[in-house]
Amino acid sequence: MDIALLLSGIVGLGILAQWLAWYLKQPSILFLLLIGVLVGPVLGLFHPDEVLGDLLFPFISLGVAVILFEGALTLEFEEIKHNSRMVQLLVSVGMLITVTVLSLASYVLFDLDWRIALLFGSLVCVTGPTVIVPLLRSVRPTNTISNILKWEGIIIDPIGAIAVVLVYEYIISGGASNEITTFLKIFSIAMILGMVGAWVLAKLIKKHLIPEYLRNVFVLSYVLFLFSISNHFAHESGLLTVTILGVALANWKDFPKEHILEFKESLTVLLISTLFIILAARMNLNDLYGVGIPGVILLLIAMFIARPLAIWASSIGSGLTLNEKLMISWIGPRGIVAAAISSLFAIKLQDSGIQGVELLVPLVFTIIMGTVLIQGLGAKTVARILGVRKVADSGVLIVGANPVALLIAQSLKELGIEVLVAASHYGDISKARMMGLRTYYGSPISTHADNNLDLIGIGYLFAMSTDKEMNTLCELHYKHEFKEGNIFRLRFSDDNNQNARSDKQDNYKSNWLFNDDVTYAKLASMVSKKARVKVTNITENYTYEQYKEDNKQFVPLYSVDENNIIQILNSKNQTVPTNCRFVALISE
Repeated sequence: MDIALLLSGIVGLGILAQWLAWYLKQPSILFLLLIGVLVGPVLGLFHPDEVLGDLLFPFISLGVAVILFEGALTLEFEEIKHNSRMVQLLVSVGMLITVTVLSLASYVLFDLDWRIALLFGSLVCVTGPTVIVPLLRSVRPTNTISNILKWEGIIIDPIGAIAVVLVYEYIISGGASNEITTFLKIFSIAMILGMVGAWVLAKLIKKHLIPEYLRNVFVLSYVLFLFSISNHFAHESGLLTVTILGVALANWKDFPKEHILEFKESLTVLLISTLFIILAARMNLNDLYGVGIPGVILLLIAMFIARPLAIWASSIGSGLTLNEKLMISWIGPRGIVAAAISSLFAIKLQDSGIQGVELLVPLVFTIIMGTVLIQGLGAKTVARILGVRKVADSGVLIVGANPVALLIAQSLKELGIEVLVAASHYGDISKARMMGLRTYYGSPISTHADNNLDLIGIGYLFAMSTDKEMNTLCELHYKHEFKEGNIFRLRFSDDNNQNARSDKQDNYKSNWLFNDDVTYAKLASMVSKKARVKVTNITENYTYEQYKEDNKQFVPLYSVDENNIIQILNSKNQTVPTNCRFVALISE
């Protein structure tokens, strides 16, 4: 057996699964799970225990430690405060309800030891952004629903991980009253090492004692070392230590975590891709089938009792409609972190003699597969039935924050269309923020943008930067993200000649914003002369032809129909539909 070839193949399949998830805009866990089950229990091509041997447990442990640290590094307390009361309740009261209901259900249905039941309930209370965000992009629920689900997934991911680790630490400490000191010892050592470790790391980085090119790998080695040294002082305290380390650094004033997060997110993608295939390949299908009817009942309780109860309790006084509550109740897929941590804990606890340990992994995977497949694949239909699905994503990503771009952005916002302005010039972004526009400061084609640019609800790209190369790169970069017909670029004076050359070379052909004679220079000149945006309702009684007769001097920009669908007026499209809001630039 060529182990090197086998391992490199598993890494390659993991990245293939991530690529398929990106291309098909679906949660990556679907493809990782399918590949893992196929190469493992179905085809028998990969047996992790045989291939990795004694390295299997350390590999999973270190991988989970990095995943937990990266998740904890995103938990900012200020972020929780700034979110709606609904989100705050979901990640506190809602989480407690979910843990309680599922712990009790598993305890009754499978006669688990109460500690394993509590651990199971804690593991499957978390949704997570890796499964929620692709689902929201595919389903297109209303903005209210999207924002609640998105922020719940982001915030509950690290909180749930902390809860799971605490429950696990309590279990391995013995849990008995006479052994409570063991738990306190574990918690104390983890707290001291985590906080002191955060202080040391923050000081080293903020005082520039770690060179920029070494910063990311230094932090990685630091996390792994702290994890191992913590386990040395107190058995199994390492996971709690790195989680506390991450939370402390996330809330450390002026700690430059962004670059570290970028590196950790890339590393986490690689780790999760490989780790999940290994975990899925270790699954025993007989154990999965063995949960039988009680397992199906547990899944139904998770979907139709625990989740709705958590949503209803958290939404008291929120003003949500019945259909909105039902939609939020439906979308609650569990993710990769639950699978990774449950598998690790099952390995660690397999010799503990605690009743029900062997059921931990099959039960968690039952909930993961059931919620991802049923809720994920059925979400569009449910949203359509409930009437909470948008016809299309009508939001606009505008690249550039110059006066022309900001004028268009402001006009869209006033029509109730979501706008996101992205630019790398801080002065321009500041102006956009003062206008109340949502912004992204940085290059929209950077890795940071790929990881942090929130495109939920965004369906159009307007490339309007004065940097023409940036506009072209954005067109190409977002070609897969948006439909090609929804990507537009603002014309500059010399673009006609360049466009002719591009046609001969059969390069990417731009969709132009506005008519052929409308260039950045023309619009900028009009804006400098106090031109204003005028919105007119075009109806059967007042047609576009009548509008043209009444207004001789205007530049047509776009129209917006009753579903907030934008239609750009350019050389390819000169039709203004009936029953729309027509937007034009009028000179004073």
